[in-house]
Amino acid sequence: MIRSILTHVALLASCLAAEKPNVLLILVDDLKPTLGCYGDTFAKTPSIDKLAERGMRFDLAYCNQSVCAPSRINLMLGSRSTTTGIYNFGKDLRQVVPDAITLPQWFEKNGYRTESLGKVYHIGHGNHGDPRSFSVPHFPDKVIEYLVPESTNGKLTREEALFTNAKVPQSERPLTRGAAWESPDVPDNAYADGRVADEAIRRLEKAGANPGKPFFMTVGFVRPHLPFSAPKKYWDMHDPAKLPQPEFKKAPEGAPRQAGKHGGEIVQFKPIPKNGDIGDKMTRQLIHGYYASTSYVDAQIGRVIDGLDKLGLAGNTIILLWGDHGWHLGDHAIWTKHTNYEQANRIPLLVIAPGVTKPKQSTKQLAETVDIYPTLAELAGLPMPEVPQTIDGTSLVPVLKDPAARVRDHAYHCYPRDGIGRAIRTERYRLVEWKISGKAPETAEIELYDYQEDPLETKNLAADKPEVVAELRAILAKHPEAKRR
Repeated sequence: MIRSILTHVALLASCLAAEKPNVLLILVDDLKPTLGCYGDTFAKTPSIDKLAERGMRFDLAYCNQSVCAPSRINLMLGSRSTTTGIYNFGKDLRQVVPDAITLPQWFEKNGYRTESLGKVYHIGHGNHGDPRSFSVPHFPDKVIEYLVPESTNGKLTREEALFTNAKVPQSERPLTRGAAWESPDVPDNAYADGRVADEAIRRLEKAGANPGKPFFMTVGFVRPHLPFSAPKKYWDMHDPAKLPQPEFKKAPEGAPRQAGKHGGEIVQFKPIPKNGDIGDKMTRQLIHGYYASTSYVDAQIGRVIDGLDKLGLAGNTIILLWGDHGWHLGDHAIWTKHTNYEQANRIPLLVIAPGVTKPKQSTKQLAETVDIYPTLAELAGLPMPEVPQTIDGTSLVPVLKDPAARVRDHAYHCYPRDGIGRAIRTERYRLVEWKISGKAPETAEIELYDYQEDPLETKNLAADKPEVVAELRAILAKHPEAKRR
């Protein structure tokens, strides 16, 4: 009798576990919406485009800060950088919120197996990830990777050292610059993203064979992050003479000095001029590399989704694809990220939630990275997070059910320079307030851009539209002052 009751209880528990949806969280480094599903007619991204057709595309999604490490901490904590004070590399989340319950930890507490592969947290530059976030040891791989000997001349490069936290003796410095691109004729899994896709498929097969416990799997891909190391066939997909070139290659008229950027990360790769002045020929080569790398990562994502489908898991799996921030491709004469401008902060965000989203939907709802934590929790039927850290995000589930629904009227992000540039983006405008935390509002420098009239951000309109500035600063004032660095 007792054995029969225990068997019944075990079966009931198994059924309840099976009813919980799995979660496949796909992270892509440096991916802006250069995707066919976002209207980029030059992109060759069939896998992501097909994925978008399954559910909802957010057309106005934004990171909370355009830097890899803080942005991923924003995702995992549900907290903005201005809340945590984590704006740069070299500070892990446990140094700020020691007892934080990260997004995967919340799922683990609610009965999930949680695992991570590839670039999930930013590891390097003094950051070490967060092993406590996952119930299974992390599957790591490279971010900076070369297969062509001439790319490094057989030497450790500066970026390889930084991304592996390598301790380099002073006698071996300065380290060499690695190539900004390479295109050998190699199989996909010769590079990290292909190996990560291979492992993700193996993990999915294992999960399919043991359906008693739902999984929360985070799969992180590194391309199109520099260097643009991708197999030759993806370069061959694109004609560099036909790819789009920057339309406006100057700073916006009237923009504060600290709003811009010159050089930076891009000059750590050869043959980029160390003064950061990149001519038309090299601009075309870099844009070719970005599009080729995006096509390469698209194919790896497609392999993972195909694996999910073949195993029959898609019908009970929430899929969310997210880019950690955007990327300047020469607009404003800026490369990479690290600004408050549109190109650095707008991100792709796709959500496929069985039984909630419908195929081929899109929305103009403004969304932020920090919204992902409460959104996934609600989609999975978990309690709303009760955690030590501040959850700044808002659940997007009402929008997933109805694309016309609205849960907020602006997105919020920041970037630190001399002061901290706090920004709000509405459907039409972006206002940026550059100010040292604690200083009076009148000490701030203000930027205003109108994306209806001036989508290329050619002019700071703050002096021309004082009434709009006043309205948006009143909204910004409702947010807490930025935590000091």
